[in-house]
Amino acid sequence: MGGAISVYDRMCWPPGELERALAAGTHRRELSAWFGQGEYRRLVHLARAAAAAANCAAHAMQPRVFLIPGLLGSQLGRPRADGQPCDLLWLDATDIAQGRLMQLRWHASSGARRAPRALQPLGMIPHTYLALKLRLAAAGYHVVVHDYDWREDILASAAGLARRLETEPAARLVLIGHSMGGLVARAALARCTPATARRIEQLIGLGAPHGGSIGAVQALRATYPVVLRLAALDPLHDADTLSRRVFHSFPSVHQMLPRGTGDLDLFQARHWPPTGLRPARGLLAAGAQLASQLPPADARFVSIIGTGHRTVTGLSLQRGQFCYEVSQAGDGTVAAVCATLPGARDYSLVCEHSELPRSARVAAAIIELLQGQRTSRLRAGNHARAGRRVQVSDAMLRRALQGKLDWQRLSVDARRRYLNELNAPPAIYRASSPARPRATPRATARADRRRTKRTAVPR
Repeated sequence: MGGAISVYDRMCWPPGELERALAAGTHRRELSAWFGQGEYRRLVHLARAAAAAANCAAHAMQPRVFLIPGLLGSQLGRPRADGQPCDLLWLDATDIAQGRLMQLRWHASSGARRAPRALQPLGMIPHTYLALKLRLAAAGYHVVVHDYDWREDILASAAGLARRLETEPAARLVLIGHSMGGLVARAALARCTPATARRIEQLIGLGAPHGGSIGAVQALRATYPVVLRLAALDPLHDADTLSRRVFHSFPSVHQMLPRGTGDLDLFQARHWPPTGLRPARGLLAAGAQLASQLPPADARFVSIIGTGHRTVTGLSLQRGQFCYEVSQAGDGTVAAVCATLPGARDYSLVCEHSELPRSARVAAAIIELLQGQRTSRLRAGNHARAGRRVQVSDAMLRRALQGKLDWQRLSVDARRRYLNELNAPPAIYRASSPARPRATPRATARADRRRTKRTAVPR
């Protein structure tokens, strides 16, 4: 078990309590510091609107909405005895700054049902998903957040969701999956009984990587910005160690490797660089089978696609390492082409991946979809434009985001910003200005390191 109870442990609330506190205005000081003043006021307004709508007679007539978070989107930790706050591991920056992230390693027998002291899902990451839950609730929908252990096999997570849907008494169901949650929802549809599958009226993906994500490649190569930024926070382990000992153990990451990357078949170990970190062969073989287990789209499927952010949209093998093509044709995490699904209705907007569930515009569009199967809030179709492209290698990414972060020196606001921007595209992804000479890779890396030092460790 963990040691002292951290502020992150104290903010891991039982289901429903956070929403009630926001609506009642209790714990104002702690919550406004946690979310920031602007976000706190927005959430208070939404929580009160949601509480008022819960008493509406029409509430019972609406479909039951299941919101499924993505990879890293559910909190993980262990309950403590005697009513003490849970020992939160993900996402507890205090634990990460003490080198405890190694405990995230997945073992085949580490599921909560098999080992009492194993990590357990402890609800959604509030900063990412609470606003969407409250906006839907304020519109009269009963929203169930299906948290799960995102480290395990996607099909196992889908089976858990299917079991929950089987016990749900509501006559009408809607599944909304963000990122990997869209794949979990899609796989769950195939694992439900026919009677339950017929009750599912819509399946909406928010930035769901139906075609995989090159971010999964980077996570296994220790060049994913999230892994590099976590390594900066961890004083005991570097990015290679975190990737090799933690992210390499996740079946889910291997299952999200992209398909259709030119001549590269990333589910074949021989198509990976001969040096540096390489994926686990057994997990590669299992990951290759996921696509055949996902049902094709039908009239119920909708894909909401983020565009206009610097995203890795291409991949090649050059001189013994991966080289990534970066363009505007994605949401910063998932390329727009990978978020499309043949047979589904596509809608797109300029929006970053983590902002999709926080966006008021996306929430309004979802409400329109729930009410009438169409929305005027978003543009129909995939309208991604690549814009200027840059090439970034594994080595360039490691240089750009190397170094360590002194967590103790950061203010509360700086800590919140750092955690909220774990997945933000790094400065090295930016397109060079046409009016200026293109920077060399070494100069670009130096600029990114200067920016990281300026923003992450304020004096």
